[in-house]
Amino acid sequence: MLKTTLAALAGLIALLFSTLAVAAPADAHYKITTGPERGTYIQIGQDLSKWVAQPAGIDLEVLPSKGSAENVQRMRFEPGVKLALVQSDVYQAYVDMANSGNEDAGTTIRPLRLIMPLYDEEIYFVVRNDSPMKAINEIKDKTISVGLIGSGTAQSATTLYRLMFGQSIPEQNVQHLSNEDALAALIVKKIDVAIIVAGQPAKLFTDMNPNLLQQIRFLRVDPNAPETARAKQTYFPATIHTSSYPNWLKEDVPTWTVKAFLVTYDYNLRDTVGNLRRFADSLCENFDNLQEHGHPKWKQVKLELPGLGKGWQYYQPVERRLKACFAHRAAMQAAGGTGAAQHATTEQSANGRPCTDQERMLLLCGKQ
Repeated sequence: MLKTTLAALAGLIALLFSTLAVAAPADAHYKITTGPERGTYIQIGQDLSKWVAQPAGIDLEVLPSKGSAENVQRMRFEPGVKLALVQSDVYQAYVDMANSGNEDAGTTIRPLRLIMPLYDEEIYFVVRNDSPMKAINEIKDKTISVGLIGSGTAQSATTLYRLMFGQSIPEQNVQHLSNEDALAALIVKKIDVAIIVAGQPAKLFTDMNPNLLQQIRFLRVDPNAPETARAKQTYFPATIHTSSYPNWLKEDVPTWTVKAFLVTYDYNLRDTVGNLRRFADSLCENFDNLQEHGHPKWKQVKLELPGLGKGWQYYQPVERRLKACFAHRAAMQAAGGTGAAQHATTEQSANGRPCTDQERMLLLCGKQ
């Protein structure tokens, strides 16, 4: 009888402790800045919150944003933001401006660190179905929405145009609209082209009314155009697949792509370092869950930390943790086991001179 009572009591205590463990508050409350509500970044952020941060004891709040340039600013200066998703061309633009002597760009970008590269994001050049344009190199002198100021789309769109045509988009031809507003303006013929950056399949298109979808299409990369050769200086070829939009696209569309990175700050506080190390361990250990349950783009992510260009650095405490975990997973697999808008105006920069287009795109205008 005594043994039965003690066993029951032990079971009750075990149940109590397990309940307390489940109900225990997270060790840290952090934020990650992502992108528009119907973009890919916000879904990637939600996946990281559920499948990586939560198992690591971190309550990760997913914040929408205009995009990469805003994310860099908020990562650098907004309290509580410990992670951000940033396009490679936006990050490189900050590095280039810092190296050219822009103090604001240097102050912003130099303390930031990379956790790891993620996946490639496709660049969509959208026109009306009745447009005479067929290829991306035909957009010169057209009225174009390049995305909101502060978005990665705006950086990619303006950089690509400048590479292809050797000049900036004429100010009278630029619209800074959200993705949704750009498609609406396109359909009612207020603009000629909407440029949008999003990983496929993009909810912007998969959630769109089928009747409206039939009124738009994508421009293609012309491999023989001289503008294409110039764009290859910075961007890489990609394909928008019919399988991403099976009820709409009739054939694959060649386009350009830009890499997405997970970014943090060069933290040295013990608690923050420890939390981010746990985040790194969880990212590696739960990578299979991300690929199985997360956005389809996770299937393109590789567990590797490739070499970086000048001015780019990994966050060392996380880098060491990830490399060790990646090596362990690789060894397990080798052994047969498994691893677990408005037009731009005449804003001025901090030193009083007129802002350049690049500074406006990177939200460096008017910084004090």
